[in-house]
Amino acid sequence: MQNHVVIMAGGVGSRFWPISTPEYPKQFVDVLGTGKTMIQMTVERFAPLCPMSNFWIVTSAAYVPIVREQLPDIPAENILAEPCARNTAPCIAYACWKIRMKDPSANIVVTPADALVIDNDEFRGVIREALDFTSQGQRIVTIGITPTRPETGYGYIQCSGHVPSAEGDMTACPSAEGHLVAEGRPEAPGRLQPVLSFREKPSLEVAQQYLAAGNYLWNAGIFVWNVSTIVDSMRRFVPDLAAKMDRMSAAFYTRHERETVEDIFPTCEKISIDYAVMEKADYIYTIPGDFGWSDVGTWGSLWTLLPHDENGNAVVGENVHLYECKGCIVHAPNAESVVLEGMEDSIVVERDGRILVCRLSEEQRIKDFTK
Repeated sequence: MQNHVVIMAGGVGSRFWPISTPEYPKQFVDVLGTGKTMIQMTVERFAPLCPMSNFWIVTSAAYVPIVREQLPDIPAENILAEPCARNTAPCIAYACWKIRMKDPSANIVVTPADALVIDNDEFRGVIREALDFTSQGQRIVTIGITPTRPETGYGYIQCSGHVPSAEGDMTACPSAEGHLVAEGRPEAPGRLQPVLSFREKPSLEVAQQYLAAGNYLWNAGIFVWNVSTIVDSMRRFVPDLAAKMDRMSAAFYTRHERETVEDIFPTCEKISIDYAVMEKADYIYTIPGDFGWSDVGTWGSLWTLLPHDENGNAVVGENVHLYECKGCIVHAPNAESVVLEGMEDSIVVERDGRILVCRLSEEQRIKDFTK
């Protein structure tokens, strides 16, 4: 049984303007100033788990040339071009049906292209544990992140067991009505816990309740399953999508593949994998992960990850000069010179002549400012 990694790389990252644009979104940008783009870091993170021939990139047709340029070791046939965006379930189905034709017993990890992980060794340990578990039968694992704050920008996973706190101790999980979902499942080994429910992004008050309860994790959007499990699940829960994938797959690895995908894929329902499968199946498990994770979805989330000076400022760029500034994030790695004075709790970004100056408290509005 071989491992495969599917990387979803079709997002626009509208809250990360101006370094993320529809023409060149953040997964293809060196956000951290390390010399590597986010998708390159993602491939590097998973490289010890499978050969390059088992990596699959699902992206917009417009981004295929960028993927080929940044990931030259990925086989061209493993770069799957979506004719249009149809949310995560059709994206994932496309990759899994294609993998299944090559490797009917494949074990698969599905991951976003633009997340950041600090402790890669611990991360890979969690993924290996999940892969071992899903290889033994019909079960799906979604990776949860041990929360460190009452975050309102992430969805949550409610689990049924014990969750290690950020300090490393074990927090007892209160019983919940969701335990009914977990009944009858095989006992999960190690750190694995049955999932009781998935929760949408909460208000601050609700997020504080989740943190206090001790049995809620951030939803990282990373999934592990055997190919037969996900195909069977889609046949059961989204039969129309599965039927369209069957029709598409008849042309896979033939000269008619592109035109068939362009004909059928746009007719797929726009639906997330959470709604399509995860919230309906009763064989979902999670592993609480504590490896320094962020989806780097906003400038504020990047600020928490970067080193800070004595005034709490985070800077990417060698030619940035701050005077009496506090709590700011400044991202200008290619600017000739940036001088700021007296700014507090603000975002300042420059890329290719586009400049953003915004209060951190208003960052959720950036995508509205740039419409």
